[in-house]
Amino acid sequence: MSAATPLVEIRAVHKAFGGVKAVDDVSVAVYAGEVMALLGHNGAGKSTLMKMLAGAYPVDAGEIHIQGALARIDNPADSQNLGVETIYQTLALADNLDSVANLFLGREIKTRWGTLDEYAMEKAAREVFHRLNPNFKNIRVPVRMLSGGQRQVVAISRAVYFKAKALVMDEPCAALGPEETRMVHDLVRTLKASGVGIFLISHDMPDVFGLSDRLCVMKNGATVGTYRTADVTEDEVLGMIIAGKKVARLSEAFAPAPARV
Repeated sequence: MSAATPLVEIRAVHKAFGGVKAVDDVSVAVYAGEVMALLGHNGAGKSTLMKMLAGAYPVDAGEIHIQGALARIDNPADSQNLGVETIYQTLALADNLDSVANLFLGREIKTRWGTLDEYAMEKAAREVFHRLNPNFKNIRVPVRMLSGGQRQVVAISRAVYFKAKALVMDEPCAALGPEETRMVHDLVRTLKASGVGIFLISHDMPDVFGLSDRLCVMKNGATVGTYRTADVTEDEVLGMIIAGKKVARLSEAFAPAPARV
């Protein structure tokens, strides 16, 4: 895969529920080490679009390419096997289990006798948690007792441990305080620096302008426009979200800005 090849490319996909077009001929891509923000009102189609990438919904028409190759994604396991991890707004954590069990939920390490290898899982969990947040120590309490930021560490750690190439993050800072929001921003930047491509679904403009390289606005299931985040203003983004107006002074940006030499 060359640097000019998207890590994930969604091409002209469609999804309908009955007679309602939830996603209508949408194309969007993310490159290695890039954060692509997806914006739009509730019902704009952005979550449905990402659920097709995650294997939660089948694609009615169109294609998904991973590292330049056509991908068949029939279920979440297919998506994960292709290196795509999804962190939903609810985080999909089992509240009664501790952080180690949640990290390996459904993908547990087993001994040669087929039993759970608790030692290997805890050792690996401590290593990955320490990488993301050295202060995260209480990994053996049920995750319902953790703060919002610590729960995000657990969810993001799954992507790191299982070597995700691409990550979908749905409102990662929702309901977090300023300190925990900064923690999540730092985690996103760490993932980006390691070459992970990130689709960021967010309504929060500080998240969008603080983290994303490009942004794509959706309305009524279709794309309004795709631009480099540094090239647009918050008012122009709000105009796209509310009125569905493209930014007339700019051409759309379907790839990141060239790296400076």
